[in-house]
Formats: sequence, C-alpha cells, structure tokens
Amino acid sequence: MQVLQIIPSISLIYGGPSQMILGLAPALARQGVEVTVLTTDSNGDSGQKPLDVPLSCPIEQDGYKIIYFRCAPFRRYKFSVDLLRWLNRHASEFNLAHIHALFSPVSSFAATICHRQKLPYILRPLGTLDPADLRKKKQLKQLYAAILERPNLAAAAAIHFTSTQEAKVSERFGVSTRDLVIPLGVKPIKRVGEAETEEVCRQLGIPEDVPLVLFMSRIDPKKGLNLLLPALEALLAEGLNFHFVLAGTNPQDPSYEEKIKLQIQASELRSHSTITGFVTGELKSTLLQAADIFVLPSYYENFGIAVAEAMAAGTPVVISDQVHICQEVRDSESGWVGATDVSEFTNMLRIALQNPSERQRRGLCAKEYALKNYSWDAIAHQTLEAYNQILSHLDVK
Repeated sequence: MQVLQIIPSISLIYGGPSQMILGLAPALARQGVEVTVLTTDSNGDSGQKPLDVPLSCPIEQDGYKIIYFRCAPFRRYKFSVDLLRWLNRHASEFNLAHIHALFSPVSSFAATICHRQKLPYILRPLGTLDPADLRKKKQLKQLYAAILERPNLAAAAAIHFTSTQEAKVSERFGVSTRDLVIPLGVKPIKRVGEAETEEVCRQLGIPEDVPLVLFMSRIDPKKGLNLLLPALEALLAEGLNFHFVLAGTNPQDPSYEEKIKLQIQASELRSHSTITGFVTGELKSTLLQAADIFVLPSYYENFGIAVAEAMAAGTPVVISDQVHICQEVRDSESGWVGATDVSEFTNMLRIALQNPSERQRRGLCAKEYALKNYSWDAIAHQTLEAYNQILSHLDVK
C-alpha cells in the first residue's frame, strides 16, 4: 500500500499536531506501508527563517520518504504551489492520501486535487471544526468553508478525529461524513537519572523539596492560563507550597506570551515560578518526569497531546473537561478533571497538592494507560485497519 501524508508543516514551532507525522509515518512503515510525506519548509509565521532542508526531492528516514517544498507565494499561510504541482503529477501513483489540517490553503487545495485525480483521501481537522475555533474569524471561515471545505468534506473517504468528543462537537456544514476516531500517539519518555534531574532543576532554579506543577504547552488564550494563574495565586495565599514551571512559547502571538510573563512577575507567583520558554528533547523529558502535577485548563483541545505525554511519563494530570481526552483520564483515574472555572481548578490542585500518595497512584495509572493506548505502533495498527477498510469499500463500490 502506498500512502501520502500531507501536512502544511512539521516544524517543532507548530507543536504536537504537526509533529504527530514523525510518529505515525515510521510506525506505518514498520507495518509494511510505503509512506511519503509532503510538507513545506515553513518554520514560523513571524519572520523566522525557513527550515534548512533539501527541497523538492525525497529524503529517506526511519523507513519512509519525506519531501519538503518551498513556501511560496504565501509563506504566512504555509502555502506551496510546488507541493500542489507535484501532487497533481504524482497522485495516480498512490492508493490513499491522509491530509492533516483544514482551513489551511495547501491542505484544502490538496484535497481538491485528490478528488479530481480520484485519489481517495482522509481529512484530519486538528480541532478546526470545533465550534469554539470556528468562532474565530467567523465570517472569513464561513466563506472559506462554503467554497473549499464543505466540498472537501463531502468528497472525503473519511474524517479522522482524535477523540470521541472531537467527533461529537465538530461542525460538518450539513455534510454526512464517515468518521474515524483514532487517537494520537506518544513516544515513550526517555528515562532520566536522578542526578541529571537534580542538575536540571538546579540550573533552572527549581527547588527539590516542594511539589512541581508543570504547564507545558503553547502560551495561547485558549489554554486557560487566565484560570490557572489566579488558582495558583489563591493556593499560595492559603499557605500551600509548590513551584510552578511555565514551559512554552507562542511565536504566532508574542504579545500574549509577554503579557503572561509580566502577569507572573507582578504577582506573588514570581518567587515560586520558573519560565523556561520552549523545551524539547532531554530537557522536556526531564521536566515531565520531575513534575508532580501536569496542568492544562484549556477552553478547547481536540486531543491534548501534551496531556498524553505527561501520562506516559507517569505524571498525574489536572485538566479541564474541554480537553477531549478528559473521559479517558477520568475512566483510567489518571488525574483530575473539572470545568473551566478558577474555583474548580483551585480545588482540584489543592486536593492534588495535599495528597502525595494519591498523586503517585494516579501517576502510575496514567503511565499504564498511555503506554497501552497511545503507543505509535498501536495507533498505526488502527490507522492501517482504517485504510484497508476504506480501500475495500471503494473496491466493492
């Protein structure tokens, strides 16, 4: 089976939804699928240099091929005429396309080309069909949907949602769709020794003798930091001791990131916080394992890859009921789930901070659940089954 994976960018700067391709593609290759990834050299929307990669030629890595194309003429929107031309020429060589992101021009036009070339395709919305997301730039998105995304949804072989809740709330613009619910995967967290953890904490000014509360995600209004910071301030006022680590950035909205930093510096949290910026690699693994609590109070989150990564590290999570794997967290007793409300988060964090044995128990439950359900090999197996069912159905028709 020859499958295309098409995504606007896989740069680290765009976070987990883009990075998932680097987990899925090699896992599918291990199951015998010939995978070719089409993407661009986009590396941020605020003047960053493009990725330093060879362009318009296949690069073999981890058992699959990846082809980067130059962003042009609209770098801001991760658009590539060269990618679309290549797809138009080569679509007939593949059995299926898996297209990631809606309301992104290169993905939208890729779907249109696949339809015209009679190449069946799956669309993964990445949360863009959530009503909360559709309210942003509402009129523009309504027009865009009428012209491009509604026809693309209607012609798709299936829509790939990453949680049951995402599938439940997503808008279809009146189109009847075949829905797949396949979660994202996480790579096993590399274990870091105690000495290395202590050294990292020392360098970052993180005390070892108090619980560590970790926020590791994009610093964006939808992530609920306006709920989290007042909750943490209230807990400090009660006399609870902890250290807060804010790990993340937002190259697309640096002014909001700066606003959050200034808010922390102007509050009682300043002497109980460490702001790391964007983290990856060993530092990311170290923080996930050092954390006593991982927190994400998002207003909407179609999956919550950072939550799954924390679970895989054995860290209990405190999340909102708008993170769409909240039911899995509840059912597996991997943490605490509550409404997007300051008092709710204050209460959940208070309970977690005051009960170290319960934190440990829920952390063990989290790790067991994540390793069983969010391994990339398990996700690839589900994905391949879906591919086979789609192609068999088309053969019957």
